[in-house]
Parts: sequence; C-alpha cells; structure tokens
Amino acid sequence: METTAVRRSLTGLLLTWGVTRLLLLLFVFKVFLFPGPDVTSDVSVIYQGWYDVLRTGTFPLDDVTWQYPPAAALAILSPALLPFLGYAQAFFVLAFVADLVVLSLLLYAGLRPGRQLRGAWVWVVGVPLLGPTVYARYDVMVTAVAVAAVFAAARHPRVAGALVGLGAMLKVWPALLLVGVRARNTWVSAVATVVALAGLFAVAMPGAFAFLTFQRDRGTEVESLGSLVFHVARQYGWDGAVLLNYGSVEFLGPWVNIVSTAALGLTGMAFGWLLLWRIAATRFEAHTMADAAFVAVLMFTTTSRVISPQYMVWLVGMAAVCVCFRASRMGLPAVLVLVACFVTVLEFPIWFGDVVGSTPLGITLLFVRNGLLVLATVLAARRLWLATVPKPVPAPVPDQAARAKKASASS
Repeated sequence: METTAVRRSLTGLLLTWGVTRLLLLLFVFKVFLFPGPDVTSDVSVIYQGWYDVLRTGTFPLDDVTWQYPPAAALAILSPALLPFLGYAQAFFVLAFVADLVVLSLLLYAGLRPGRQLRGAWVWVVGVPLLGPTVYARYDVMVTAVAVAAVFAAARHPRVAGALVGLGAMLKVWPALLLVGVRARNTWVSAVATVVALAGLFAVAMPGAFAFLTFQRDRGTEVESLGSLVFHVARQYGWDGAVLLNYGSVEFLGPWVNIVSTAALGLTGMAFGWLLLWRIAATRFEAHTMADAAFVAVLMFTTTSRVISPQYMVWLVGMAAVCVCFRASRMGLPAVLVLVACFVTVLEFPIWFGDVVGSTPLGITLLFVRNGLLVLATVLAARRLWLATVPKPVPAPVPDQAARAKKASASS
C-alpha cells in the first residue's frame, strides 16, 4: 500500500516538474513572453560580456557590477561546454541541468529511511513560482552545490566540506552551511578548498579579488527590507532618487547610508544570534545541519541591503532539504517561503514598474513579501532553538516540612 502511494507521488512529482520546467524553458527561449521586463537580458548582455573578458584570462577589473568571488568565473564560462549553442541558450540549458541535479538529490534523499518526498515537492513547486528568473541567473547552480553539500555531510564529511568551500567561492552564502556542522574534518576541508581555489585564481587570473572593493558606495536596493522606509518616505516628499547602481536598482539620497548601516547592523545581530545558538545547542540530530543552514540563509537574506529575486532560489533549496527529513520542524517556515516566492514573481518582474515607482501596489507587494520573510525567519529561528537548546532546569525547591523539622530539632 505504501509502495503504491510512493509511486503515485513520484509520478505526480515528475509530471509536475516536467510541465513546469518546459514552461520555464519556453519563457527563457522567448517562445512565450513572460509579463514585465525581460529577465534574460542579464545573461545575453551582462553575463556574456563577462564571458568575453574572462576568456582572455583576466577578471572584469573595471566593471563594478562584478561582485562575486573568483569561482563565479566557472559558472559564467560554463556555456563553453556547449559550443554548438549560443551563449544565452547554453546557459539556460545548464541552469535546467542544475535544476534537474537538485531534483535528483532530493529524490534520492527523500526515498531513504526517515526521509520523505515533501522536500522534492518544495523544490518542484518553489522554482516555477519565481518565474523564468531562476534559469536566467547562476544561483540555481550554486544551490545545487549547496544541496549536495548538506546531503553529503553525514557520510562524507570531507566531500561536504569541499562542496561548501566551492559554493562559498561561487557566491559566499554556502559558507553559512557550516553553522550547524560539528565535524572538524568538514571545516578543515572547506577552509582548504577555499584557500586552494583562492590561490589558484590569484595566480592564474589578475583581479581575482577586485570585487571586494566594488560595493563600498552601494545604496539600498528597492526590494530589500530597508527599502520600505524610502518607499513610504517618497509619499511624503523624500527627495532621493531611484537609480541603477552596482547592477541593481537602488535608492540613493538622504538617510540611505543610515538605513544601509542599520541593515548591516541587523545582519551582525543575526550572526551574533547564530553564534549564541551554536554555543548553547547540545542536541544535534541528522536534520540539524539542514535546519541551521536554512535559518542562517533566511537571516542573511532578510537582513541584507539587497534582496534580489534570485536569492529566493537559495531559500527554496534549503527549505527543500529541511523538509526531506521527517523530524525537521521547518515545515511552516518552508510554506511561508513558497508563498513569498509567489509574491516575489508578482513584484519582479510582473509589477516591477510599480515597485520602482513606489505605487500603492508596489509597496503592498513588498510589505507582504518581506513580511513573510521576517515571519519565516523568526519562526524558523525559534523552532531551531527549541529543538536543540535544552531548557534550563529550575533549582529544586526545598521541602517545607524538612526545613521545619530541621529548625525544630536545632531549637
């Protein structure tokens, strides 16, 4: 009976994945046009421009929009693996392959004892909710590396560490997976991989770490949590501007530096909470690493000065890994992330003009999406704490009768 139910679930899951991914491919290949601005232009213009520079053996030294660790060059250069396709077409195909890799990992994990297929369902449903943006950014490739790292941690800690190191050199955030890792060899492997890759790129390609100085004058991106201050302030005459800055649409003007600093402060507080949790936690189970990684990525994303739509791919991937474990308590935060994905595709790209223009519709969408992320972050952090940190044991209350007896004896 159970086997039949699993087969039906697998059939429905694979059918849903096939239909939704076909639609995504039809959108990025422009067989159908998705509402809003063209999300594929980043690949055909920006990524391909970087590709032309990287092929010469150097990083984009004078391009402030290049803000990624050096291993990101591997993702940008990856379309060279399919020379029979144009750059953009090859990139979309490789993004599709990365999507398939994540699904395969979740299916393999979900069919093992103590696991479930709900994690795969989270991925199958969550990705299309974000629209064609998923296949037009390299974040799905990074997410595949991160998902593989979490699943490898239990049996192959050194491999997991190497994957975390690779992911961190692709786009930094996979380093957060180490928050819930206790195995020393995983940490050592991760650090060794980062050092090896950093050294290799530093020697082989000039400008490998130029990106570190390219974000000093960033504003507050129009989709971030802090941006809500300025969306509301514009209704009352705030005289700042909305400009394309460092590759994203940002608020620039009075008080922006204060809000941006506050966002960095919130991120610092989030990391402080994670450190406190790590010190206090004593109950570590098979799913704890995944839960802790999900919480850490939620905190990093929600408090960031920039919440680009592709960041949601990270959250969907980490949520899917958590829900693979039957014992995980991250089900509700995962559902909140999925709802936030749907609202995200509404604010970008469908009604992005309203977001940039701070119309009532644009502001409402941002309040709802960012509110869902805040709620998911708080709930996930609370559940992680309750599941792993023991409650303080109250001091025993002395027996009143014993105290009275002792007092009478002494008198």
